[in-house]
Formats: sequence, C-alpha cells, structure tokens
Amino acid sequence: MGQVIGAGLSGAGSLDRRAVVAHLLAGRKELLVVTGLGSPASDVMAAGDHDNNYYLWGAMGSAATVGLGLATAQPKRSVLVLTGDGEMLMGFGSLATIALRKPVNLTIAVLDNGHFGETGMQPSHPGRGVPLDQVARTCGFSWTAEIRDMDGVEDLRQRVSTRDGVNFATIKIKAENHPRVLPPRDGVYVKNRFRAALGHEPI
Repeated sequence: MGQVIGAGLSGAGSLDRRAVVAHLLAGRKELLVVTGLGSPASDVMAAGDHDNNYYLWGAMGSAATVGLGLATAQPKRSVLVLTGDGEMLMGFGSLATIALRKPVNLTIAVLDNGHFGETGMQPSHPGRGVPLDQVARTCGFSWTAEIRDMDGVEDLRQRVSTRDGVNFATIKIKAENHPRVLPPRDGVYVKNRFRAALGHEPI
C-alpha cells in the first residue's frame, strides 16, 4: 500500500528532522538502527547514543543493504534504517533486492529534504519530483508512504515494531542544517560495541 500522510503537494517538506528522528526512536527498546552517513548519523546521535546504533561514516549508498543483512541475521529484532535521499539514491538498486527478499523486520525511513546536503545543497532527484516511496512500492515493498506530518511519523514508529512486512517511508523534512552532533568515528569501536550488544565477541 502506498499513501501520502499529511497535507502538501509540492516536493518541499516542513518537518524538523531532529524532531522526526527523536520521535521515531522514543521508547526504542531493542530496536537496531543503521544510519546513513552525514546528517542522519548526527540526527540519531542527537536523539541519544545507544549500543544498538550502527553509524555508517563511509560506504555511501550502503545503508539499506547493511540493514538488509542485519535484518536477515537477526530475524527476531526490528531493524530501522535512517538515511537521506542522496544516500538512498546511491543505493537505488538495493530496493529491488530488499523487495524480493522481503525481510518482515526491516523498515527504511528516508529523511528527504530534496537536496544533496553533504555537497552544497544542490537539488536532489526527489527535490525535482522523483518519489522514492513510489519506487519502493513498484519494487514490491509491503507498505510505503510519503510522510508530511508528525501523525504520519507516529504511524511509522508503530509499524517499525510490528514485523509484518518490509516498510519504506519518505519523510519530507525542511531543507536546513542543524549543528552537528558527532557520533563515535572509530569504526572498529562502533562495530565491536554493536556486536557486543548482540551478544557476539569482538573481531
């Protein structure tokens, strides 16, 4: 099912990215979170560092596939990928693979400001009218939506923990830059902390 949640017809959004991420992670319990690089990692860190956060500092375009691998390896845990529209565009082909695999515990949420925020705020493809949620719907995701208000964000938060289908949401946020809140940048530390949270030995 694809839907638009909230008013608005233009590509621009009005939601505050930090408020959106904080709401999605409220009462997160055992939720596993993978972030795209740049602002999404900073947004998740601003909402509160957590052992179950896996921050991607590089590997642009890989957030969704890392989420797929994690959801496959941890089928009893809910997995949320939080990334941006530019990062998701670099991993566009992963949507087809994820839709075919249909991990019922995976949700991908794209913070879509319609711009390439890491390279100078040039308009992105979604900013020029390409609807990422409709691409995911066409690929075969179980549930997709374009979210434009906090009621829609709450709906998405509830869906993250249901584990009854693979979900994809485009969340229309304002094109603005918040002060950076930097998560740990030591990749080995982040990896081993995350593994320990899952009950595995460091490698």
